[in-house]
Amino acid sequence: MGIFSRLSDIINSNLNAMLDKAEDPEKIARLIIQEMEDTLVEVRTAAARSMADKKELLREINEFEHTRDDWAAKAELAIDKGREDLARGALTAKQKAEREIEARKSALAAADTAAEKRKDDLIKLQAKLDEAKAKHRTLMVRRQSAEQTIKVRSQIDSTKVDDAMHRYAKIERKVDELEAYADTYDAKGRSLEAQFEELAASESVEAELAAMKAKRGGSSKKAEG
Repeated sequence: MGIFSRLSDIINSNLNAMLDKAEDPEKIARLIIQEMEDTLVEVRTAAARSMADKKELLREINEFEHTRDDWAAKAELAIDKGREDLARGALTAKQKAEREIEARKSALAAADTAAEKRKDDLIKLQAKLDEAKAKHRTLMVRRQSAEQTIKVRSQIDSTKVDDAMHRYAKIERKVDELEAYADTYDAKGRSLEAQFEELAASESVEAELAAMKAKRGGSSKKAEG
């Protein structure tokens, strides 16, 4: 089973459980991200283990190559000395070492293939994880924006706000009435003084009018004479 198949099974299992409980989308997003992060750690651990296995296989191949070369040299020595029995034994050991080398080379090729697949899985999984985190951040911003909008609109549409504004209007009207009353009170306070001023002004006007009439009258008589 591939990494992504296993991850899909884990996420779907937990996702269905959360949906059954009517959990919110943000928790589901966090769950998916957590599962992906855990899987990423597992894949990286497996990749590190594969690298260690490859190093071990290369070390063993090197050791068996030395062993093969050593038995080949011994077989040649035995032949030179006329000891075919020893030469056969050395060649048998040499061939055994060669089989071990081939087996490890085959294992190394398989390890290389697995390492490349894990590397590819890591790249894909990291990209999916980055995408999921970006979507999660976007989801959080959208949720916060929606909640703020609901809060503001609920305040705007609230009857409490209307009531408060209505009471404020009443207070403002009361202040206007108080100011008007204060102006009236000042006018009453000055009414007596104003009457005397008006009386004096009236007398001054009458005196000036009489003088003007007298002057005009005198001029008329002179003209007639």
